[in-house]
Amino acid sequence: MALKQASKFAHLDKQQGLNMTTDTQLIQEKRSEEVPFYSIDEIFTLRNGYTPSKSNPDYWNGTDTVPWFRMEDIRKNGGVLDHAIQSVSRTAIKGGTVFPANSLIVATSATIGAHALITVPYLSNQRFTSLTLKPKFRKMIDMKFAYYYGFILDKWCMKNTTTSSFSSVIMSKFRQFRFPIPPMPVQKAIVRILESFTSLENELENELEKELDARLLQYAHYKDSIFIRESKLVGTIPLGKVGTFIRGQGLQKKDFTTTGHSCIHYGQIYTDYDIETTTTKSFISDSLAMKLRQAKPGDLVIATTSENDQDVCKAIAWMGQESAAVSGDAYIFRHRLNPLYAAFLFSSSIFQKQKVPFITGTKVRRVSGKNMARILVPVPSLERQAAIASTLEQFHSLINRSTTSLLDEIEARHKQYEYYRNQLLTFRELHA
Repeated sequence: MALKQASKFAHLDKQQGLNMTTDTQLIQEKRSEEVPFYSIDEIFTLRNGYTPSKSNPDYWNGTDTVPWFRMEDIRKNGGVLDHAIQSVSRTAIKGGTVFPANSLIVATSATIGAHALITVPYLSNQRFTSLTLKPKFRKMIDMKFAYYYGFILDKWCMKNTTTSSFSSVIMSKFRQFRFPIPPMPVQKAIVRILESFTSLENELENELEKELDARLLQYAHYKDSIFIRESKLVGTIPLGKVGTFIRGQGLQKKDFTTTGHSCIHYGQIYTDYDIETTTTKSFISDSLAMKLRQAKPGDLVIATTSENDQDVCKAIAWMGQESAAVSGDAYIFRHRLNPLYAAFLFSSSIFQKQKVPFITGTKVRRVSGKNMARILVPVPSLERQAAIASTLEQFHSLINRSTTSLLDEIEARHKQYEYYRNQLLTFRELHA
């Protein structure tokens, strides 16, 4: 099966100058043979990660430090790591012993389904269980092979969890997870093949992401050029002259119901809505809705609180048939503009550059309605606004379709690679 799947990638071999024929033949020859399996508990020494006390500054500010790995390291830097975003002082090490280099860290609580190979001595936080080869197995297992087999373990972990305050892997079962040990030449052949395809997949994915970025940049430039031109033609006036900013209030996620009165929570503006919407993701009771401020059809709803400057003041046009309750940390903009024109205007550099001096806060960044009202914008005739909105809406839809297509292509490559990897890592267990 693995050999048949490999043929799908043959043309990619030629592009990269790779010759994997020998490796693939070796794997195929060994495929029919059974291999020994051992439990994780037999192969590895397990140690739980931990977080040194935050109340002791010496643990976090020393000069003699050791890398301390968290989930953020895997998300930012991948699955084979030789440095961490954050380090801790050696005085913080329990028992004075770090976790050995060339160990795996496996997420066994909270965010489950990730692992990494750490190639330097280290510590990790309590979300990870560290797996270090026992002396008996050090010459029997290539840790890069163990790293790739870790993807099989990740899937298993996600299906074998218990939930209390947060998800955690059932560790009694985890210790009994069966781990194959094929002959070392087979392990190394699998590693060579998967490393080649990992490199190739990353290269192709980077090309697709560059194409996506180029399209988004082209769209942003086109949109900005329209509003810059209108500013030169008709001048600019403060937003406060064409509308009123009304702060939302009192809506929390715990208030959501499956049906009822439409509502928009500020956090959903970032995650669930595009430039306009006619329906809401969430609802609240009619009795609560009567107490809250409402966006009327045609109003903008603006998320005015964010953890970063780029996202703050993202706006959507509410185009539903009825009013929608709006949460705190969001503003309603009731205006005399074409709603779509206004929404596109808020996403343009004309607005975005002017908001920067008005952003306040440290960890949480926000902009007030009073300051948004001071931002200068072009206000052509309603007929011209409608024409601009129509043009930008068509361009926006085209970009969305292109983005979806490219993201689907990236996902298809991920699945293709994952399928091939799983085939290479499938073995028949040798029974005594």
